[in-house]
Amino acid sequence: FHVDTVMFFRTQVSFPQRVFFCRAKSVLDIFLSYTNNHLCIDGSFSLRVVPPNLLAAEKEEAKAVLTLFLKKQGCSNAVASRTINKSDLFVDHLISRLHSVHKSRYLVGRELTTLEIRDALNPYLDALLEEYGDIVVELVENFPNSPVKESSDENLQPATVKETPATVKETPVAPLSSSNTTIDSKKLKALARVSDNSPAGKLPPHIVYLVDLGMELELIKEVIRKFPAFAYYSLEGKIRPVVEFLLDLGVPKSDIPTILGKRPQLCGISLSENLIPTMAFLEDLGVDKKQWAKVIYRFPPLLTYSRQKLTTTVDFLYEMGLSAENVGKILTRCPTIISYGVEDKLRPTAEYFCSLGVDVSVLLSRSPQTFGLSIEANLKPVTEFFLERGYSLADVGTMISRYGALYTFSLAENLIPKWEFFLTMTYPKSELVKFPQYFGYSLEERIKPRYAVVRESGVRLLLNQVLSLSDTEFDKVLKRKLEKMLDN
Repeated sequence: FHVDTVMFFRTQVSFPQRVFFCRAKSVLDIFLSYTNNHLCIDGSFSLRVVPPNLLAAEKEEAKAVLTLFLKKQGCSNAVASRTINKSDLFVDHLISRLHSVHKSRYLVGRELTTLEIRDALNPYLDALLEEYGDIVVELVENFPNSPVKESSDENLQPATVKETPATVKETPVAPLSSSNTTIDSKKLKALARVSDNSPAGKLPPHIVYLVDLGMELELIKEVIRKFPAFAYYSLEGKIRPVVEFLLDLGVPKSDIPTILGKRPQLCGISLSENLIPTMAFLEDLGVDKKQWAKVIYRFPPLLTYSRQKLTTTVDFLYEMGLSAENVGKILTRCPTIISYGVEDKLRPTAEYFCSLGVDVSVLLSRSPQTFGLSIEANLKPVTEFFLERGYSLADVGTMISRYGALYTFSLAENLIPKWEFFLTMTYPKSELVKFPQYFGYSLEERIKPRYAVVRESGVRLLLNQVLSLSDTEFDKVLKRKLEKMLDN
């Protein structure tokens, strides 16, 4: 086949995006195995040839996305440009990825927007970074070859391992059978540097430093299993500058192990060229600079996302009708929202809540974490739960509008037992529409004790009064009700 023809065959392949986060195989292995197992060239797919001018435009967009990604990893403009110039096959690979994600768009002859191209490619590049760490740049340069480089110098990067991704050749290429073995070997070598029986007889300086900071050795090993490059980071060149920077921001020393455990890649990013400019960019978007310590602790990956990814999410929030002030508050309070894909998560969730009559802008402001839930696994079951108990869609919409966290609760552990207890109370079902916050209180520590007091006293209080008042205010209201009842 002609090179482009084979690439077009690959555009017809679709597979779950979630597959890229499986730990059992590398990102590229999964891409390959799925492609090779599902690729059909017998006419079962309706193939559409992408016009040459459109393909050229897509390649330029892909190069722009890749350039910014490389700069995010600390590459200078010159290095990023040189890498792009010798990475034509990797760019073709990105185009095949783009076509597979947006298969349906091509089938109807619709051209992709720049935003759609970025939304498709940035998460994939982020997944490659998660899998390969510091060697991801070399992966791009050497694509599709798989050389193995080793170095005994402990301050150098780890053994460089490349795996054969989906390439654009005359026939589909199967993944190397030894790729998983190679990755396992790389991880074992990295772990050997932090084992008690290491060849040098002592731990590397940066590991000793981290242990002194309070990072348990077992946690360090777990980080290295997921991100082997961390075992080779130099203390003075990478670890210490980032740690001291975080401490200067007000991050408590006790939080450092948790932050690095969640996102060790922070130590591989340039402070001057990446971290600090990204923080300034986020501050311009509204992140409260006085809250950086809390923001980073809540979601360390925030500082490793590309500006395109950040801007895409913020643009969506503006599209939903949020003000600049509210956008800033959301990014500060719930930075994890940046990790939610716009087209595959945020927009479908917004449309679902709109179908319930919910004001999406209000819900985003009050409970942005709700938009990280699965529609099928979380949202629909909760909606059905209330519909089956006699509430209307309008009632459910009112409840979620008044209490955005409602959908974050477990059915089995929260909603069902609290509902069953509610049925023993003397309130009409409409009381929960007025006060859905009921489901946010502890059944054993708040709901049952408070209601027992009300029932024994013989007075009548609104559900809101029973649960939301402080102990002092609750006693005062109860006393007034008792006095009023006695006077009558």
